Amino acid sequence: MHKYPVSISLSSYGADFVRQQGQLSFVELLSTAGAQRIEWREELLTTEHPATLAQAAAEHGLESVFSSPLELWVAGRAQPNADLAATLDRAHAFGSGWLKVSLGYFTDTNDLQSLHAQLNRHPVKLLVENDQTLHGGRIEPMQRFFTEVERLGLPVKMTFDIGNWQWQDQSALTAARLLGRHVDYLHCKAVARRADGKLVALPPGATDLHLWEQLLKHMTQGITRAVEFPLQGDDLIEVTAQQVATLAHLGQPRVENAHV
Repeated sequence: MHKYPVSISLSSYGADFVRQQGQLSFVELLSTAGAQRIEWREELLTTEHPATLAQAAAEHGLESVFSSPLELWVAGRAQPNADLAATLDRAHAFGSGWLKVSLGYFTDTNDLQSLHAQLNRHPVKLLVENDQTLHGGRIEPMQRFFTEVERLGLPVKMTFDIGNWQWQDQSALTAARLLGRHVDYLHCKAVARRADGKLVALPPGATDLHLWEQLLKHMTQGITRAVEFPLQGDDLIEVTAQQVATLAHLGQPRVENAHV
């Protein structure tokens, strides 16, 4: 059975641990565990050199995506975030084929032609994610944005974060039906509410995996899916390999429906 590509967001190993170890130290681990892509986290960088990380990923056969907390649109500004150009350049320096950002404050007055011109000059592809905010984490603004992206033919795709919809109490399945055709990268995490009321990311159970199968039916078959839930244990290679194997098989065509 063909396995679909799996990415690992390095935030899955815990912010403090990743900062202590450095993101370079996870490259070999991910490769050994069977991942195809590594997601560098800008907010967790310390003294790493971009060229060193880019070379290490390439030597281990890993693609990479550069994740930035940057919001694409800031309030009161028609043009894209003034830091976008530098962040695209930084992603390229890390050897990444994709830059993942949040939507930010998208309105009807935003200048998408300006964004189009900027992206046409750059080899890095843009991925826009639904985050956990009211302005950038709801279905409606994402729909408006991607309707315009589609109309104007912009080279922008969506990172669909399954768990983040819960921060706005919205249905991931509804979001998948409305936005699935735009998705090129699937961020996977289960979510639970703690006793203190705070939402937290968790590894998936059987019910979560069943839901994720339903979501994938609304998306292009075989898209890259990413672990963005806690990866913890004494043997991180084994823990990671188990989750990579699980996600790699999600969305496979049913054997009983296959032509013999």
